Amino acid sequence: MHSRVNSALISTLKHRTAKSMVQLPFVVMLVLSCLWAPTVLADSGVSVFEPEISGDFVQGAMIVGRTAPNAEVKLNGNTLKVGHNGHFVFGIGRDDKGDIELMITGAAGERWQQQFSIQSREFNIQRVDGLPQRTVTPDPEVQALIRADNAKIGAARDINSNRLNFTESFVWPAEGRISGVYGSQRILNGNPSAPHWGLDIAAPTGTPVYAPAGGEVRLTAPDMVLSGGTIIIDHGHNIFSSFLHLHAIHVEEGQIVEPGDLIGEIGATGRATGPHLDWRMNWGSVRVDPALLLPERD
Repeated sequence: MHSRVNSALISTLKHRTAKSMVQLPFVVMLVLSCLWAPTVLADSGVSVFEPEISGDFVQGAMIVGRTAPNAEVKLNGNTLKVGHNGHFVFGIGRDDKGDIELMITGAAGERWQQQFSIQSREFNIQRVDGLPQRTVTPDPEVQALIRADNAKIGAARDINSNRLNFTESFVWPAEGRISGVYGSQRILNGNPSAPHWGLDIAAPTGTPVYAPAGGEVRLTAPDMVLSGGTIIIDHGHNIFSSFLHLHAIHVEEGQIVEPGDLIGEIGATGRATGPHLDWRMNWGSVRVDPALLLPERD
Protein backbone atom coordinates (compact mmCIF):
# COMPACT_ATOMS: atom_id res chain seq x y z
CA MET A 1 0.00 0.00 0.00
CA HIS A 2 1.43 3.38 -0.87
CA SER A 3 2.27 5.68 2.02
CA ARG A 4 0.35 8.56 0.55
CA VAL A 5 -2.45 8.81 -1.92
CA ASN A 6 -2.65 11.12 -4.90
CA SER A 7 -5.97 12.87 -5.41
CA ALA A 8 -6.90 15.08 -8.35
CA LEU A 9 -8.28 18.61 -8.10
CA ILE A 10 -10.43 19.94 -10.90
CA SER A 11 -8.47 22.99 -12.05
CA THR A 12 -11.52 25.01 -12.95
CA LEU A 13 -13.94 24.29 -10.12
CA LYS A 14 -15.95 27.44 -10.82
CA HIS A 15 -16.76 26.56 -14.46
CA ARG A 16 -20.10 24.94 -15.13
CA THR A 17 -19.56 23.15 -18.40
CA ALA A 18 -17.83 20.00 -19.43
CA LYS A 19 -14.81 22.08 -20.43
CA SER A 20 -14.21 22.66 -16.74
CA MET A 21 -13.32 19.03 -16.16
CA VAL A 22 -9.56 19.56 -16.54
CA GLN A 23 -7.69 18.23 -13.57
CA LEU A 24 -4.40 18.87 -11.91
CA PRO A 25 -2.84 16.55 -9.37
CA PHE A 26 -2.71 18.02 -5.90
CA VAL A 27 -1.03 16.52 -2.88
CA VAL A 28 -0.79 18.27 0.44
CA MET A 29 1.64 17.07 3.07
CA LEU A 30 1.72 18.55 6.52
CA VAL A 31 4.90 18.10 8.52
CA LEU A 32 4.94 19.56 12.00
CA SER A 33 7.73 19.06 14.49
CA CYS A 34 7.70 18.97 18.27
CA LEU A 35 10.20 18.51 21.07
CA TRP A 36 8.31 15.46 22.37
CA ALA A 37 9.41 12.01 21.23
CA PRO A 38 6.56 11.04 18.86
CA THR A 39 4.95 7.65 18.33
CA VAL A 40 6.38 6.41 15.02
CA LEU A 41 5.22 3.95 12.38
CA ALA A 42 8.38 1.89 12.02
CA ASP A 43 8.18 0.92 8.35
CA SER A 44 7.49 4.41 7.02
CA GLY A 45 8.58 6.91 9.64
CA VAL A 46 5.05 8.35 9.90
CA SER A 47 4.53 9.78 13.37
CA VAL A 48 1.86 11.59 15.34
CA PHE A 49 3.66 14.87 14.65
CA GLU A 50 4.33 14.13 10.98
CA PRO A 51 0.95 13.00 9.58
CA GLU A 52 0.51 12.73 5.82
CA ILE A 53 -2.59 14.51 4.52
CA SER A 54 -3.61 14.15 0.86
CA GLY A 55 -6.34 16.22 -0.76
CA ASP A 56 -7.48 19.80 -0.99
CA PHE A 57 -9.83 21.18 1.65
CA VAL A 58 -12.62 22.23 -0.72
CA GLN A 59 -16.33 21.51 -0.62
CA GLY A 60 -16.91 17.97 -1.85
CA ALA A 61 -13.37 16.72 -1.20
CA MET A 62 -12.29 13.34 0.15
CA ILE A 63 -9.27 13.73 2.43
CA VAL A 64 -6.96 10.77 3.06
CA GLY A 65 -4.47 10.82 5.92
CA ARG A 66 -1.90 8.61 7.58
CA THR A 67 -0.42 8.67 11.05
CA ALA A 68 0.98 6.17 13.56
CA PRO A 69 -1.34 3.11 13.54
CA ASN A 70 -1.94 3.20 17.30
CA ALA A 71 -2.91 6.88 17.33
CA GLU A 72 -6.39 8.30 17.88
CA VAL A 73 -7.66 10.70 15.22
CA LYS A 74 -10.54 13.11 15.81
CA LEU A 75 -12.32 15.33 13.30
CA ASN A 76 -14.13 18.21 14.99
CA GLY A 77 -14.18 16.11 18.17
CA ASN A 78 -15.51 12.95 16.49
CA THR A 79 -13.27 9.87 16.43
CA LEU A 80 -12.25 8.56 13.01
CA LYS A 81 -11.43 4.96 12.16
CA VAL A 82 -7.67 4.38 11.87
CA GLY A 83 -6.42 1.45 9.80
CA HIS A 84 -3.80 -1.07 10.84
CA ASN A 85 -1.19 0.97 8.95
CA GLY A 86 -2.40 4.35 10.20
CA HIS A 87 -4.64 5.38 7.29
CA PHE A 88 -7.79 7.42 7.91
CA VAL A 89 -10.24 9.25 5.67
CA PHE A 90 -13.07 11.78 5.83
CA GLY A 91 -15.23 13.80 3.48
CA ILE A 92 -16.18 17.47 3.21
CA GLY A 93 -19.80 18.16 2.26
CA ARG A 94 -21.08 20.37 -0.55
CA ASP A 95 -22.38 23.01 1.84
CA ASP A 96 -19.75 22.70 4.59
CA LYS A 97 -18.13 25.99 5.56
CA GLY A 98 -15.72 27.37 8.12
CA ASP A 99 -12.86 25.46 9.69
CA ILE A 100 -12.09 21.79 10.22
CA GLU A 101 -10.09 20.72 13.25
CA LEU A 102 -7.97 17.58 13.19
CA MET A 103 -6.50 16.23 16.41
CA ILE A 104 -4.16 13.23 16.62
CA THR A 105 -3.19 11.72 19.97
CA GLY A 106 -0.40 9.15 20.24
CA ALA A 107 -0.13 6.15 22.52
CA ALA A 108 2.08 8.10 24.93
CA GLY A 109 -0.37 11.01 25.08
CA GLU A 110 1.48 13.27 22.66
CA ARG A 111 -0.85 15.42 20.61
CA TRP A 112 -0.92 17.09 17.17
CA GLN A 113 -3.68 19.57 16.36
CA GLN A 114 -4.37 21.67 13.28
CA GLN A 115 -7.21 23.70 11.78
CA PHE A 116 -7.97 23.84 8.06
CA SER A 117 -10.25 26.33 6.31
CA ILE A 118 -12.78 24.90 3.85
CA GLN A 119 -12.58 26.53 0.42
CA SER A 120 -15.96 27.33 -1.11
CA ARG A 121 -16.98 26.43 -4.66
CA GLU A 122 -19.54 27.88 -7.03
CA PHE A 123 -22.20 25.44 -8.20
CA ASN A 124 -24.51 25.70 -11.19
CA ILE A 125 -28.00 26.72 -10.01
CA GLN A 126 -30.89 26.73 -12.51
CA ARG A 127 -34.43 28.04 -11.96
CA VAL A 128 -37.33 26.33 -13.75
CA ASP A 129 -40.85 27.70 -13.23
CA GLY A 130 -44.28 26.73 -14.58
CA LEU A 131 -43.86 22.96 -14.29
CA PRO A 132 -46.92 20.77 -13.56
CA GLN A 133 -46.79 19.88 -9.87
CA ARG A 134 -46.96 16.14 -10.59
CA THR A 135 -43.57 16.39 -12.31
CA VAL A 136 -42.09 18.06 -9.22
CA THR A 137 -43.63 15.87 -6.49
CA PRO A 138 -44.12 12.11 -7.17
CA ASP A 139 -47.47 10.58 -6.25
CA PRO A 140 -47.76 8.75 -2.88
CA GLU A 141 -47.35 5.27 -4.39
CA VAL A 142 -44.11 6.22 -6.11
CA GLN A 143 -42.87 7.93 -2.94
CA ALA A 144 -43.43 4.68 -1.02
CA LEU A 145 -41.36 2.76 -3.57
CA ILE A 146 -38.60 5.36 -3.34
CA ARG A 147 -38.55 5.01 0.46
CA ALA A 148 -38.20 1.24 0.10
CA ASP A 149 -35.29 1.70 -2.30
CA ASN A 150 -33.65 4.17 0.07
CA ALA A 151 -33.92 1.63 2.89
CA LYS A 152 -32.00 -0.91 0.80
CA ILE A 153 -29.36 1.67 -0.03
CA GLY A 154 -29.03 2.62 3.64
CA ALA A 155 -28.62 -1.02 4.65
CA ALA A 156 -25.90 -1.50 2.03
CA ARG A 157 -23.95 1.43 3.45
CA ASP A 158 -24.52 0.46 7.08
CA ILE A 159 -20.97 -0.80 7.53
CA ASN A 160 -17.63 0.73 8.49
CA SER A 161 -15.30 -1.92 7.14
CA ASN A 162 -11.56 -2.26 7.56
CA ARG A 163 -10.95 -2.17 3.82
CA LEU A 164 -8.30 0.29 2.64
CA ASN A 165 -9.24 0.53 -1.04
CA PHE A 166 -9.93 4.24 -0.58
CA THR A 167 -6.14 4.72 -0.50
CA GLU A 168 -5.82 3.50 -4.10
CA SER A 169 -5.44 5.80 -7.09
CA PHE A 170 -8.93 6.03 -8.59
CA VAL A 171 -9.46 5.42 -12.32
CA TRP A 172 -12.20 6.56 -14.69
CA PRO A 173 -15.14 4.13 -14.56
CA ALA A 174 -16.25 4.69 -18.16
CA GLU A 175 -15.45 6.42 -21.43
CA GLY A 176 -17.77 9.17 -22.55
CA ARG A 177 -18.74 12.82 -22.40
CA ILE A 178 -19.11 14.62 -19.07
CA SER A 179 -22.79 15.57 -19.03
CA GLY A 180 -23.32 16.45 -15.37
CA VAL A 181 -21.23 17.53 -12.42
CA TYR A 182 -21.39 17.35 -8.64
CA GLY A 183 -23.23 20.05 -6.73
CA SER A 184 -25.43 21.48 -9.49
CA GLN A 185 -29.04 22.16 -8.51
CA ARG A 186 -32.42 23.14 -9.93
CA ILE A 187 -35.06 25.34 -8.33
CA LEU A 188 -38.38 23.89 -9.54
CA ASN A 189 -41.41 26.17 -9.19
CA GLY A 190 -39.52 28.02 -6.46
CA ASN A 191 -38.67 24.85 -4.52
CA PRO A 192 -35.01 23.78 -4.38
CA SER A 193 -34.54 20.20 -5.55
CA ALA A 194 -31.81 18.01 -4.14
CA PRO A 195 -28.40 18.86 -5.60
CA HIS A 196 -26.93 16.54 -8.18
CA TRP A 197 -24.49 14.40 -6.23
CA GLY A 198 -22.65 12.59 -8.98
CA LEU A 199 -20.40 12.77 -11.99
CA ASP A 200 -22.42 12.00 -15.13
CA ILE A 201 -20.69 10.30 -18.06
CA ALA A 202 -22.86 10.12 -21.19
CA ALA A 203 -22.23 7.24 -23.60
CA PRO A 204 -24.25 4.76 -25.67
CA THR A 205 -26.21 2.03 -23.91
CA GLY A 206 -23.96 -0.97 -23.33
CA THR A 207 -20.75 1.03 -22.81
CA PRO A 208 -18.65 -0.86 -20.21
CA VAL A 209 -18.52 0.42 -16.63
CA TYR A 210 -15.44 -0.44 -14.57
CA ALA A 211 -14.66 -0.32 -10.86
CA PRO A 212 -12.80 2.97 -10.19
CA ALA A 213 -11.13 1.38 -7.14
CA GLY A 214 -11.20 -1.96 -5.39
CA GLY A 215 -13.76 -3.01 -2.84
CA GLU A 216 -16.67 -5.26 -1.97
CA VAL A 217 -19.95 -5.14 -3.86
CA ARG A 218 -22.59 -4.33 -1.26
CA LEU A 219 -25.68 -3.88 -3.44
CA THR A 220 -26.89 -4.90 -6.88
CA ALA A 221 -30.42 -3.80 -7.83
CA PRO A 222 -31.71 -3.93 -11.42
CA ASP A 223 -34.75 -1.66 -11.23
CA MET A 224 -34.80 1.01 -8.53
CA VAL A 225 -37.38 3.74 -9.13
CA LEU A 226 -35.01 6.69 -9.47
CA SER A 227 -31.62 5.10 -10.11
CA GLY A 228 -32.66 2.07 -12.17
CA GLY A 229 -29.87 -0.52 -12.34
CA THR A 230 -27.71 0.24 -9.32
CA ILE A 231 -24.43 -1.01 -7.84
CA ILE A 232 -22.83 0.04 -4.54
CA ILE A 233 -19.18 -0.78 -3.75
CA ASP A 234 -17.57 -0.46 -0.31
CA HIS A 235 -14.03 0.97 -0.48
CA GLY A 236 -13.58 0.87 3.31
CA HIS A 237 -13.85 3.26 6.27
CA ASN A 238 -17.36 4.41 5.20
CA ILE A 239 -16.30 5.32 1.64
CA PHE A 240 -18.78 4.03 -0.96
CA SER A 241 -19.24 4.35 -4.71
CA SER A 242 -22.69 4.11 -6.31
CA PHE A 243 -23.30 3.50 -10.02
CA LEU A 244 -26.75 4.46 -11.33
CA HIS A 245 -28.97 3.97 -14.42
CA LEU A 246 -27.15 0.79 -15.51
CA HIS A 247 -28.39 -1.24 -18.46
CA ALA A 248 -26.68 -4.41 -17.20
CA ILE A 249 -24.97 -5.55 -13.98
CA HIS A 250 -22.04 -7.98 -14.15
CA VAL A 251 -21.21 -8.42 -10.45
CA GLU A 252 -22.89 -10.00 -7.44
CA GLU A 253 -23.32 -8.85 -3.86
CA GLY A 254 -20.33 -9.92 -1.77
CA GLN A 255 -18.01 -10.03 -4.77
CA ILE A 256 -14.56 -8.45 -4.38
CA VAL A 257 -13.51 -6.24 -7.28
CA GLU A 258 -10.21 -4.67 -8.27
CA PRO A 259 -9.64 -1.33 -10.04
CA GLY A 260 -10.62 -1.67 -13.69
CA ASP A 261 -12.82 -4.76 -13.26
CA LEU A 262 -15.95 -4.80 -15.43
CA ILE A 263 -18.99 -4.25 -13.19
CA GLY A 264 -21.78 -3.21 -15.55
CA GLU A 265 -22.94 -1.33 -18.64
CA ILE A 266 -24.20 2.20 -19.12
CA GLY A 267 -27.95 2.56 -19.61
CA ALA A 268 -30.94 4.86 -19.16
CA THR A 269 -32.86 2.92 -16.51
CA GLY A 270 -34.74 4.59 -13.69
CA ARG A 271 -35.38 8.31 -13.98
CA ALA A 272 -32.97 9.24 -16.79
CA THR A 273 -33.37 11.30 -19.94
CA GLY A 274 -30.72 9.37 -21.87
CA PRO A 275 -28.00 6.74 -21.46
CA HIS A 276 -25.32 7.78 -19.00
CA LEU A 277 -23.48 6.67 -15.88
CA ASP A 278 -24.21 8.62 -12.70
CA TRP A 279 -21.27 7.84 -10.38
CA ARG A 280 -21.68 9.01 -6.80
CA MET A 281 -19.48 8.74 -3.73
CA ASN A 282 -20.23 8.92 -0.02
CA TRP A 283 -18.29 9.13 3.20
CA GLY A 284 -21.11 7.85 5.40
CA SER A 285 -23.93 10.33 4.83
CA VAL A 286 -21.57 12.97 3.42
CA ARG A 287 -21.65 13.24 -0.37
CA VAL A 288 -18.24 13.84 -1.96
CA ASP A 289 -17.23 14.71 -5.52
CA PRO A 290 -15.79 11.75 -7.49
CA ALA A 291 -14.23 14.10 -10.05
CA LEU A 292 -11.74 15.37 -7.48
CA LEU A 293 -10.20 11.89 -7.24
CA LEU A 294 -9.60 11.26 -10.93
CA PRO A 295 -6.48 11.64 -13.07
CA GLU A 296 -6.42 13.91 -16.10
CA ARG A 297 -7.93 12.30 -19.16
CA ASP A 298 -5.83 11.73 -22.28
